[in-house]
Amino acid sequence: MADTLTVRQSGHAAVQDLGRPGRSRYGLPVNGALDQYSARVANALCGNDDTDPLIEITALDFSCTPSTDVLVAVTGAPADVTVDGIPQPQWEPLAVRGGQTLAVTGIRLGLRVYLAVYGSIHAESLLGSCAPDTILGFGRFLRPGDDLALRAQCPPIGHPEFRHPLFRIRPPRPRFGESWTIDVTDGPDVAEFGDSAGRLVSSAYVVTPSSNHIGLRMSGPVPQRAVSGEVLSRGVPVGAVEVPAGDQLLVLHRGRGVTAGYPVLAVVTSASLSPLGQARPGHTIRFRRRTVAEAVAAHRAERAAIRAVRHRAAAVLQSLDIPVLTRR
Repeated sequence: MADTLTVRQSGHAAVQDLGRPGRSRYGLPVNGALDQYSARVANALCGNDDTDPLIEITALDFSCTPSTDVLVAVTGAPADVTVDGIPQPQWEPLAVRGGQTLAVTGIRLGLRVYLAVYGSIHAESLLGSCAPDTILGFGRFLRPGDDLALRAQCPPIGHPEFRHPLFRIRPPRPRFGESWTIDVTDGPDVAEFGDSAGRLVSSAYVVTPSSNHIGLRMSGPVPQRAVSGEVLSRGVPVGAVEVPAGDQLLVLHRGRGVTAGYPVLAVVTSASLSPLGQARPGHTIRFRRRTVAEAVAAHRAERAAIRAVRHRAAAVLQSLDIPVLTRR
């Protein structure tokens, strides 16, 4: 039998990866982890590929027990991470013995936590991804008693001094809190809002409870179109800041439909999609305008930071005679 990770308390967790990029041309949402920076770093800390499946834990407490010794990493929003009740660090590799219970509780200042396991876990795939999709009816939330099969067994980890932490990779951590600054570039319809477009970057908005992985609804001073006429349905990107009729903004996220008919005032930059995925209902959002060149530079800097984490983690794992299992 394959070694497993047995779910004890499931909360609101699911097996995720980075989704289905490039499938929008076929009318499919991209889906995948909403905080992709945290997901990528969790996998990098375990020596996995960026695209390997991991567990996305949303808001509620989660616990599991491995059947064998494993190496894991817990990233994302601040939370209380324990192994058999003993506090453990986030954002570092963590050795868990077979039969011990790993618990993630008290998620705060954000919404989502990511749990990666060395070698990753087996998961059903659809169109190249294990990401759940409610439209396709694929995937589900985890339940207590679920056994997740591990793809690889972690070699024994020798620890020279148990009173000292074994790993100190220290990847860059995002700032978490109850207010978020989200970078945007101008959308295709910004000219239709005239001077009113400036409200987007000069005002504060509050995330409402009707938000989900498809999009976030935000209350606040809504910019008004200076022209009349209906907007024809067309393709819209992840991160589109739409202005529907009414008193709320709609910011599309990774589960969005690929077409819409609302004017698009702005588009959230790639680097700001991850913090947007951590915003809870009641949190405050402020938008900051950026040029396309600035958005591209921020995206490249984030990817470079993840590559640096991957190199440091690989060096540490190899020094412990743990094979790095990345495929590229």
